[in-house]
Amino acid sequence: MGLTRREWLILGGVGTAAAIAGIVAGPILLQSGSGAAELLATPLPDVAGRTRRLSEWHGKVVLCNFWATWCAPCREEIPMLIDLRERYAAQGFEVVGIAIDNADKVREFSSKYAISYPVLIAEAKGLDLLRKLGNNAGALPFTVTLDRRGTVLERKLGILRRSDIEPRIKALL
Repeated sequence: MGLTRREWLILGGVGTAAAIAGIVAGPILLQSGSGAAELLATPLPDVAGRTRRLSEWHGKVVLCNFWATWCAPCREEIPMLIDLRERYAAQGFEVVGIAIDNADKVREFSSKYAISYPVLIAEAKGLDLLRKLGNNAGALPFTVTLDRRGTVLERKLGILRRSDIEPRIKALL
């Protein structure tokens, strides 16, 4: 038994309303709670095993990208992130990847794909950090843009597009 035209219209209206609510509420929910202090202070090992903190890059514009080796959109972003870092590093820009993944897999992946920017390994504890930054779903990829003072300027859940992020980087530099 199929749906009537009226039922299809009602379902379509409900779906449209839900999509609009997501578009409007999503950015607002992501902006709730800063989490910047914890992000800057959290000690995480890099792929070489050295303990690092994002506060090391104080004074630079930092694009902090949460990712995982198994995340297809995350892998799609990596060549662009490498290129952006190479292009703007001399002007005070840095990309820092924070992997929500197994350390051995991250090391292997980083080497295989020649990731030239710093990669920190948060493993599962990175999910708490994501939530403190406003990403309650713990979804990836998730990117946080920090200004030179370490203030969170923007949060982006989902894949980054060069056309969206590059003008913002240029404006901050």
